Amino acid sequence: MKIKFISDIHDAIFYPLKSWAEQSPGNWNILIGSGFVLLLVGGILTYVFQKKMGKADERTMQISLKSALIMLCVVILCDMIFPKEYMWQIFFLFKYSLAFLASGIYLAVRYKKDFFN
Repeated sequence: MKIKFISDIHDAIFYPLKSWAEQSPGNWNILIGSGFVLLLVGGILTYVFQKKMGKADERTMQISLKSALIMLCVVILCDMIFPKEYMWQIFFLFKYSLAFLASGIYLAVRYKKDFFN
């Protein structure tokens, strides 16, 4: 019963995306391109704010560890949400794109709060 419910949710949310992406190569390219753009933005954001925080000390080490924990939580959450029957390569890309983006946003907010006050 529970697995059927999860399967129904996956079909309701992700099957329209699958059918849209398979309509034309342009749609497929838009999906892949947006995933790479998110990955690039998240990676750059994470890298820049890690470098802006400077050397690892007692305070910045905790911020870095919390950032890594956020990345891990997003990866685990996406593993539970994204379907594994179809388009798993694309969802793999989006999983890590969202993880880097969430980590970068956390670092940006934390950097603004800690270093500009």
